[in-house]
Amino acid sequence: MMRVLVVDDDPTVAEVVSGYLDRAGYVVDRAEDGPEALARAAAHWPDLVVLDLMLPGIDGLEVCRRMREHGPVPVIMLTARGDEDDRILGLEVGADDYVTKPFSPRELVLRVESVLRRTRPATAARTLRSAGLTADSAGRRATKNGAELALTVREFDLLAFFLRHPGRVFSREDLMREVWGWDFGDLSTVTVHVRRLRAKVEDDPGRPRLIQTVWGVGYRFESTGTVGTGEG
Repeated sequence: MMRVLVVDDDPTVAEVVSGYLDRAGYVVDRAEDGPEALARAAAHWPDLVVLDLMLPGIDGLEVCRRMREHGPVPVIMLTARGDEDDRILGLEVGADDYVTKPFSPRELVLRVESVLRRTRPATAARTLRSAGLTADSAGRRATKNGAELALTVREFDLLAFFLRHPGRVFSREDLMREVWGWDFGDLSTVTVHVRRLRAKVEDDPGRPRLIQTVWGVGYRFESTGTVGTGEG
């Protein structure tokens, strides 16, 4: 059974979320603040973390950073804030998804299932290779010129998708649907993840050779490595 760590200082929210996840078949651990979240994660490493952004002691952003120092773990951020900058900041530190309060617990469970589904090896897993990059779908490991890349769940999925479709242009809506599995959502999520992935796979993210912006359309993976623009 998959283990989910729910971190929220609001006992009502934590109880409702934990109840829905429990009924969906997950083992649920709970924490009320940042230090307790780190302690529980160290005792029983979770398969996924549902993490409130605003926490006493250590905020959700710092908890996410510290967990990632110990190993990869999918994170879904909860935030009561409506400001786009806060959502983007959560994505920048490596959150795989976010849900803004108030939210539907059923929707949250669906998002948990979506993220975890993409961490499981594909039935027809294979290693994708192009332009010095590899993505091993079975082991969910990626390398650049033989050196392993530290990618989040979504960053790996995005890289693997680009490697499967070199030379094709995809809009942000296309990538949201194909990589995230959603027909709706904040498209800045895609923009942030493309920027983060470029920072890890490009020699010069400001002049990307691999993941290029096609103005007014979206993004294209160029295995030939022609210099393009890093904006957008």
